[in-house]
Order: sequence, then structure tokens, then C-alpha cells
Amino acid sequence: MKSCLVVDDSPTVRKIMRRIMQTIGFEVSEAGDGREALAFCERRKPALIMLDWNMPVMDGLTFLRALRQMPGGDEPVVILCSTVSELSNIEIALEAGASEYIMKPFDADLVRLKLEQTGVL
Repeated sequence: MKSCLVVDDSPTVRKIMRRIMQTIGFEVSEAGDGREALAFCERRKPALIMLDWNMPVMDGLTFLRALRQMPGGDEPVVILCSTVSELSNIEIALEAGASEYIMKPFDADLVRLKLEQTGVL
């Protein structure tokens, strides 16, 4: 079973994403901010990371850049999930190493489509 780390400061968003990912067949872990996510990835690299951009402590972009510098940090597929919709921000995220970008609010069909586009499914 493939592993997924859901990183979001909103418990509600984490719960929704957890349900979607478990329905698709992923083993799901959660982190409430980028620092928690980085600590998780130091112990174990998930196959997929669903990452919020705006979080306290460490935001998603800072986490993403730190992840990509870690040994093996280039391996996880990272899909940034955010309300930030400006094209320039999406380009920044992709340049930092995001594999794909999802706008909030999202649904199961959109998540599945992005997983197919990135080759995770």
C-alpha cells in the first residue's frame, strides 16, 4: 500500500483529505505544519505528500524546499493544495519542486485526476 502524508493546519481539511486518500487505497499519516512534516520525512519518506501552502510554524513552500534538499527528498510526489490562485505563485511552487497544484476547495474526482496526472495512480 502506498503511503501519503497530508500536511495542513486545518484538522477539517486533513480529515477530508484522509478520507479521500484512504478510499483511493493509501495509508495516510498527518502533520499540522511544515516542521511536523519535515520531522516525519526525516524518519520515513512517503510516496505522496498533499501539502497546504499557508500554515503557521513552517509554511508549505519552506517545507517543500527543505524536503527537496534532504537525501531522498526528491522522491516523494508533492501536490500543493492551496487557496492561493495567482499564476505566479503556482509557478513558484512548481519551481520549488511541487509535482502538481490543486486549488481549494477540492473533491475526490479532482484529487484522483491529479494523482493520475502525476503517475501516482
